[in-house]
Amino acid sequence: MSLVDKIWYHPKWYHWIVIVLLLPLSVLFWILSSARRGLFKSKLKASNRLSVPIIVVGNISVGGNGKTPLVVYLANRLKQQGYRVGVLSRGYGGKANSYPMSVDKDSTPEQVGDEPILMISHINCPLMVDPNRTRGAQELIDKHNCNLILCDDGLQHYAMQRDIEIAVIDGKRQLGNGFLLPAGPLREGRWRLHTVDLVVLNGGNVRPNQYLMGLETGQLVNVKQPSKTMPISQISGAVVAAAGIGNPSRFFDLLEQKQVKIKQRLSFVDHHNFSEHDLPNETVLMTEKDAVKCTGFAHPDWWYLPVKATLPAQFEQQLFDLIRQRTGNSSSK
Repeated sequence: MSLVDKIWYHPKWYHWIVIVLLLPLSVLFWILSSARRGLFKSKLKASNRLSVPIIVVGNISVGGNGKTPLVVYLANRLKQQGYRVGVLSRGYGGKANSYPMSVDKDSTPEQVGDEPILMISHINCPLMVDPNRTRGAQELIDKHNCNLILCDDGLQHYAMQRDIEIAVIDGKRQLGNGFLLPAGPLREGRWRLHTVDLVVLNGGNVRPNQYLMGLETGQLVNVKQPSKTMPISQISGAVVAAAGIGNPSRFFDLLEQKQVKIKQRLSFVDHHNFSEHDLPNETVLMTEKDAVKCTGFAHPDWWYLPVKATLPAQFEQQLFDLIRQRTGNSSSK
């Protein structure tokens, strides 16, 4: 666990010295972010309204909270309902030559980031990457005739208006020490959760007005030969577990719940750009998000564990009702 994680999520008494020293910077962050929100609210800064419903899936804290599995789940369910869904991503970590950029099977993590590469393999709808979300969303409308846009992240991207907001919370880490950056992990205060339409808890114990998201695991997939799979129960010896996600311990805990023996835990920063020297030439289990960056140099005994989001029927019903209420349409056509 890094020092930052200890200060933000598991502070001991001596960590509070650092937290107190950082509080003035958190106050400055609050002033600047509040002023920015105020400019959009007063219309002194432009906030663009698009011609189709926009659903934003985001969070109020930094780091991975489980947005990507939820976006994949929503894209597939909304498509089943008849919507022409387009998925929009900032493409964090990618450096495309030009934007907006459409993501397809030939795209690389270097171009569009790791999360879009993961998503495109699980959804059957257009996916666009653009740091300018309004421009990217308009591209989905113009080129793919999408009639509903699902935005991965962007809860604080007030330059694009939205019809529905969904906030995701890590059920284990919750909101950490409750302070704004940099003294704590929050981009916006706890109050922001009372302004969103739906709150999804990724594991843990739900509170009133929250919906529990579970993660259902599939068979292990070989990183070098994706057509090769095996049940996780076939792992008999101790393995090396590697994760370059927002909360690596979540992956390690999941493996232990599956009775996997871990002899070494390798934690990397979120969106880590893996190289062949980062991981040993032995049995390694990693996340699917990390695997997309290791396919070019993977050893034969590297595997990833895919996960799929599950949500209660009440969540879906509430979401579908909100779409009809906000758009005034009962039909997805």
